[in-house]
Amino acid sequence: MRHLISMLLQNEAGALARVAGLFASRGYNIESLTVAATHDVDASRLTLVVFGDDAVVEQIIKQTAKLVDVIEIAEITRREHVERELLVAHVEASAGAVDACLAQFGGRLLQRAGNQSVAEFTGRADEVDAFLDALRLAGEIVDHARSGIAAIERPLATA
Repeated sequence: MRHLISMLLQNEAGALARVAGLFASRGYNIESLTVAATHDVDASRLTLVVFGDDAVVEQIIKQTAKLVDVIEIAEITRREHVERELLVAHVEASAGAVDACLAQFGGRLLQRAGNQSVAEFTGRADEVDAFLDALRLAGEIVDHARSGIAAIERPLATA
């Protein structure tokens, strides 16, 4: 099963390596990892995606929570959350074919020179996959880069 884990981590040298090492030592490949500073200069938000057994991942999360650098950790897979991933793709295709993909998915053209285009798309991972598939049908993907998933819990509704 896919597990989406969000944590706040102290901005300390080696903190990310300790978290990643804990997952690796348990035999879990990190499918996606994003990390960036938060509004608090002393903390970063880290988002991990791993696939595995629920019970084992729950145990790894409990062990990760004990690391001194971890401020807060939660699996948000089953909670209300928002997740996004950024894709930047270099495509060789006709301008019309690329523009049709951009219009259909709500992507953005960053640069164009002849039949070479650089496009940007932001969405859920499944939407990014669909956009990539559409670009492949339109022409040849020369190169692409994906940011990995960034996620945050939705605010609780108030009555």
